[in-house]
Amino acid sequence: MDVPCVRVAPKHGEAVRSRLADADVVADEFDITVEERWLYIPIRDVEEATDALEGSAAETEGKVIAYDVVDYAAPPRKTQTMPADILGWEPSYERLGETALLEEDDDERAREIARAIADSDLPLETVLNKASKIKGETRVRDWDVLAGEGTTVVHREYGCTFELDLAEVYFSPRLATERHRVAQQVTTGERAFDMFAGVGPFVIPFAKRGAECVGVDVNETAIEYLRINAERNGVEDRVTAICADVRSVAPEYGNWADRIVMNLPHSADEFLESAVTIAGDDCLVHYYDIQHEDDPFGPGERTIREAAEPAYEVSVETRRVVRSYAPHELNVCLDVRLER
Repeated sequence: MDVPCVRVAPKHGEAVRSRLADADVVADEFDITVEERWLYIPIRDVEEATDALEGSAAETEGKVIAYDVVDYAAPPRKTQTMPADILGWEPSYERLGETALLEEDDDERAREIARAIADSDLPLETVLNKASKIKGETRVRDWDVLAGEGTTVVHREYGCTFELDLAEVYFSPRLATERHRVAQQVTTGERAFDMFAGVGPFVIPFAKRGAECVGVDVNETAIEYLRINAERNGVEDRVTAICADVRSVAPEYGNWADRIVMNLPHSADEFLESAVTIAGDDCLVHYYDIQHEDDPFGPGERTIREAAEPAYEVSVETRRVVRSYAPHELNVCLDVRLER
């Protein structure tokens, strides 16, 4: 069976494999293979793999590594039993660190999948099934623990490590590529402000690129994890973590930020006045929204202009669909430049 693979010269294989492993996109169920002087590294997601290897991420000793992504008949690991081998059909689940996340309404089906995952050779110790929708101001959900112990996980993403408790904080592995896209824009010495920071999936990579960062969240547990993750990643000296409603914090950071992240798609518009307060003379705002597919960007752009003009000149640099959210609804991002 053909699977997507990164093809690279064997002498660069370990450097590339390491980058892909940091991004958690190596397809463990297939063997890495050498054929006709090329090394083939199986991957789970082409876009995430490409992002992981762009620019300096694919450099060694100052030289850019040549690679491409091809379909290749990578052999399955002969010694590895997969959940599908046990079930006789392919189950659906997400991976977060050493945890598998299910979204099954049928409890018996969920437990059958959990048993198969636990009995397989996958490096997954815990299986959780979503037991409720996201709820409340802190956007958390209930989980059924079907295998392993507890809801605490350690997740690696593009060279950063995040510890978190899924029952206490909000975190979506599906946004890894989007977070990496934004982080790649950050430069040393920037002042970056995340208005809804969570455990730090934007703040930590920003700080690792040399930015001075402030992360605010109303969830006290999320802020505790943000501080833990800043220390885990060696950036605690560049991260200020604040537990509060960002509207109460904004006056303390008036005219401060070069970059603002507003990743609260259902209600970010309610915080635009505070964003305008925080924005410096030249500030890029990453504004996330959920809108109908007929006009996914218009409502957000109009709301931003209403809040920022005439104090700022407003220009939209990027209009990006991040993912499909629900039937006919899109999760989008507007990268908006505010210039005083």
